[in-house]
Amino acid sequence: MSQISFSPDWLRQFSDPYAVLGLSVTADDRRVLKRYRTIAKLLHPDSYINADRETGNAATQMFARLVSPTYQKLKQDKGRAENLALLRFRVRRMNREDPFAPTSDVARCLLATALTEVDVFYEQAVSKLAETQYIPLIQFETVTQQLGELNLAYLQMKMGGPMIREKRAGIMAAPTPPPMQYTATFSDSDKSTVDYAQRHYHRAQEYAVKANWAMAVRELQDAMKIDSHKAEYHSLLAKAYLMQDLPIMAKVHFRQALKLNAEDPLALMYAKKFNLVPTAPTPPSASSAAKKTQRPASGGLFGLFAKRR
Repeated sequence: MSQISFSPDWLRQFSDPYAVLGLSVTADDRRVLKRYRTIAKLLHPDSYINADRETGNAATQMFARLVSPTYQKLKQDKGRAENLALLRFRVRRMNREDPFAPTSDVARCLLATALTEVDVFYEQAVSKLAETQYIPLIQFETVTQQLGELNLAYLQMKMGGPMIREKRAGIMAAPTPPPMQYTATFSDSDKSTVDYAQRHYHRAQEYAVKANWAMAVRELQDAMKIDSHKAEYHSLLAKAYLMQDLPIMAKVHFRQALKLNAEDPLALMYAKKFNLVPTAPTPPSASSAAKKTQRPASGGLFGLFAKRR
């Protein structure tokens, strides 16, 4: 999922160490250490014995360049206090400049939760998202961004309240736990949701035409927070990464695009360059049988990329 060289621009996306480790901001030193060890096992080379070399390399670099340095920030009391203070300052600054308006469904749900249930909902949501943060590695960016928004939403809900105290237990008991009213991804059956993701995708296409690849990446990441099962989203994101000299990330998304749609034209254009072999998509489950058939990206944009090869 990550670029081997870990460019400064890529690293700056993950300034919340709690989000990087998949932790709530109430985590104490024991929870931080436990989560660090869990991620270390997930990213260990032994876990990627059957994976291709690029993916294994990406996992190793992810651990060495991002996870391990992040753990150093949170393993001591002073480091956690400083990083929590920085996050609270970010919330106050956002509120001064512009009201906090998260894009992820889980963060919006948290902001709509009753104050008496906020802690339970928050801890459960963080735990649920952390389960898939590094499995597969391609989900790291999307899930980590959702965790970051969730942390900011929680801190906003706690502004003006008692000081946040660290807890050794992540999931707090509750007599009647509120049901989780969100999912990490959305179904194509929800037309308004699909349209919202498509708007991000169309804006990304416009940025791509203007060669504004950084903004294209941002729009596509927002689209994939809503629907990560569109081949055209992955292939255009791969192209944007490639144009920013991030070939490892590009290959991961081109591969994913071909898994979702073996005939995606933009992905096929670069399949030979990255030694990718299109494969038939996994048969849909009963719950997803009603999903619409994938359609390739628009010809106009594809034609533009073909001219720029």
